[in-house]
Amino acid sequence: MNKTQNSQRTAYGEELVALGREDPNVVALEADLGKSTMSYLFGEAFPERYFEMGIAEQNMMSTAAGLAAGGKTAFASTFAVFAFGRPYDQIRQTISIGRLNVKICGSSAGLSDFGDGSTHQAIEDVAVMSAIPNMTVFTPCDAAETRKAVRAAAAIEGPVYIRVCRNPVTDYTKADDVFEPGKLRVLREGGDVALIAHGVMVDAAMDAAEALSARGISAKVINAATMKPFDYEGCARLCEGLRAVVTAEEHTFIGGLASAVALALRGRGTPMDFVAIMDEFGQSAHSANELYEHYGLTASAIEQKAAALLGV
Repeated sequence: MNKTQNSQRTAYGEELVALGREDPNVVALEADLGKSTMSYLFGEAFPERYFEMGIAEQNMMSTAAGLAAGGKTAFASTFAVFAFGRPYDQIRQTISIGRLNVKICGSSAGLSDFGDGSTHQAIEDVAVMSAIPNMTVFTPCDAAETRKAVRAAAAIEGPVYIRVCRNPVTDYTKADDVFEPGKLRVLREGGDVALIAHGVMVDAAMDAAEALSARGISAKVINAATMKPFDYEGCARLCEGLRAVVTAEEHTFIGGLASAVALALRGRGTPMDFVAIMDEFGQSAHSANELYEHYGLTASAIEQKAAALLGV
């Protein structure tokens, strides 16, 4: 299979500019990482609506809350680990309790900032943000879906968190595909096992499905681009009649996709396993792939889990 790859970060920045052209109430804030998150593109296009807050994430979120309270749609961007960690109090107490129109882009999420180690790798952001009432959480799998997530976030009244990878990701969705917040999407049909993934792990799940097919196993691949609200009923329905389910995420298994799918399937007796980061932090490496191998976030790991559940 020939794969094309594109940047979620670039897609985020470009779509933000497109939104800015359409709506003068869209504003953007950054915490000293504009050229990394690509929000600087918005700053070049609309300097009067772009606020560089420096390394002061708490102030950025408070300012975003104030702008939203004044009628603006505020997009606040920084590395994922700083987007939810440093300003948690401001996000919870002001933005989320107030249901304010603040959209938070957690860039360089998961292990994708491979060179900077555990302090810069967000492996618990989905769990933390999903636990906050009133918060919507998007985990797009590719650049095209990132653009749609930005659009969907702008249309939602209230806070939204968008999880974005640092490195180029494989394209699996198209510009004219429909993005439905709160819905799961089948990327590949199958009748034996469901492989449910989000973000960069969708690519690994698709590769695992190909490998399983070569072994005579039919795998359905499901993209969970909305982690909150999670489609529990839809998940159970998509897994009906299947012999097993494996989840895959670049995130701790605690409070992430594995937990959500386990809740969706409770009481149904469907064998389930997961591929995820265990209860540990990341570390520095020469590449993201090196980290994926170390933590078992691979197509091979997904294939092995599925085969084991099926007893083959």
